[in-house]
Amino acid sequence: MSFSSLPSILGEALTERGYSAPTPVQSAVIQPEAAGRDLIVSAQTGSGKTVAFGIAMAGELLEPNGAVASSMLPLALVIAPTRELALQVSREFIWLYGKTGARIATCVGGMDAAKERRALGHGAQIVVGTPGRLRDHLERGALDLSALRAVVLDEADEMLDMGFREDLEELLDAMPQERRTLLFSATMPKPIVALARRYQHDALRISTGGEERGHGDISYQAMTIAPSEIENVVVNVLRFHEAETAILFCATRDKVRHLHASLIERGFAAVALSGEHSQNERNQALQALRERRARVCVATDVAARGIDLPSLSLVVHVETPRDAEALQHRSGRTGRAGRKGIAVLLVPYPQRRRVDRMLKDARIAAEWLPAPSAADIRQADSERLLAKLLAPVEADDEDRALAAELLKQRSPEDIAAALVSVHRAALPQPEELLAADAAPGPRAPRAGFEGSAWFRMNVGRSQNADPRWVLPLLCRRGHVGRGEIGAIRITTHETLFEVQQAVAARFLAAVRRTANDEDDGLEIIAVEGQPREEARHNRRDANQSRPRPHSGPKGKPGPRHGEDAGRVPAGKRKFGKPKGRA
Repeated sequence: MSFSSLPSILGEALTERGYSAPTPVQSAVIQPEAAGRDLIVSAQTGSGKTVAFGIAMAGELLEPNGAVASSMLPLALVIAPTRELALQVSREFIWLYGKTGARIATCVGGMDAAKERRALGHGAQIVVGTPGRLRDHLERGALDLSALRAVVLDEADEMLDMGFREDLEELLDAMPQERRTLLFSATMPKPIVALARRYQHDALRISTGGEERGHGDISYQAMTIAPSEIENVVVNVLRFHEAETAILFCATRDKVRHLHASLIERGFAAVALSGEHSQNERNQALQALRERRARVCVATDVAARGIDLPSLSLVVHVETPRDAEALQHRSGRTGRAGRKGIAVLLVPYPQRRRVDRMLKDARIAAEWLPAPSAADIRQADSERLLAKLLAPVEADDEDRALAAELLKQRSPEDIAAALVSVHRAALPQPEELLAADAAPGPRAPRAGFEGSAWFRMNVGRSQNADPRWVLPLLCRRGHVGRGEIGAIRITTHETLFEVQQAVAARFLAAVRRTANDEDDGLEIIAVEGQPREEARHNRRDANQSRPRPHSGPKGKPGPRHGEDAGRVPAGKRKFGKPKGRA
């Protein structure tokens, strides 16, 4: 199938844009049986549906000579759920209908309404907009739909989910009965079927979605993680894949704001998209992604609607989607137009069953994998660096002269080591994941922690302790590096952690010294033995009360176990919430 059945002026535009053959959904809407009929099209995001409904309505817009029909009133209306999606549709229509002489007006919230009214007044054959803004123009008399020949409801299911039913009904009721209604939706829930039954006549049903999976070009991965380690796992997933562009989905504006700030602090080039950002800020963020000045986008579901980035190859569900449809919509930002993509779901332990049901409902076969470790990332970095450095390059005389000078002053090994060091320095550091795997049972110690020394600190979850605060604190108080601290097990009232045996004595001495300098009520003591099983039991059943080794009746200090490393009398303890978080 080719575009030969289309008006030549559209075929030329598609060829110039690089289209050689239609996608399945594009081919379906230009079949003879679809001509002039209402359509209900179920197609995944990224399947080329914007061009599909653009060419589907050509018969209602163009004269036999290829020019757009002369009219001062809109002939075609496209309704989209969000500003980003509406603007994307407008951009596509500008090149698709550019040679026809069609005037295109865009009406979306957050833009200058007066400017939009002027554009409508000057005569626009095609109008693209969001439901709320279009209804506002309709009620003010700026939008006249009496001459409309075709209307497209793009991502109709999402518009109903977002509460636009009344807006859509008012717009549809203002249109002529003799019109084409093209309904495009990735999913077909009952409300969409009811809407189609009311406003369409003898509609042709077209479905191009896969039967086995939610999206054939997307590889789904699921990772069971500790709730306290979500941010660290996000960092490691980004570093492991090193995607050209990635999008992280969060449920709330606050989470977007917090995660975006955290990634910026860690050295990622990231932008944020949420409902609190103005249209200008959103445009700037998307432009930064297109120009590769940013590689990571942190967004809410609504703000990310309509984002179409050709280089987007990784979607991370930082917070679990609300249902199977949201999962498909989010994941559909990647794997578009035949490109491959990866969708990663971060699943807190308590949500494992819910996510399993969601994946089943979406007919998605996800691969359950452990979160990438720092060692995994370092290995992947090494492989990428070798591939990059061993790839053929063209060097000019100036480059070769500088290389010769370097060889005079340093050995090839030193130059190669410096090159590797420079490359690694530009990358954000991976995180050591401190939480245990979801599956219980004994695990082998990490390399370098065989026979490690264990310690106990008198702060737990009831004092808001978490690994992001505990690890920097231990490094600062014990004068050790992150790599010398092993497992950390946070329970309700205390924290158990391990230190490499080789530095345990130095750590203990440093803790004693710093305990006298900082009167913060923290108590760190050594623990005899290797309490891995005890720590795992405490983490798994933190709410079950049990005697604490260093406490006596009614919380009074009891017999000391192990060597005391800077005990502070109970009367001097000040913390209700840990201080000095990094």
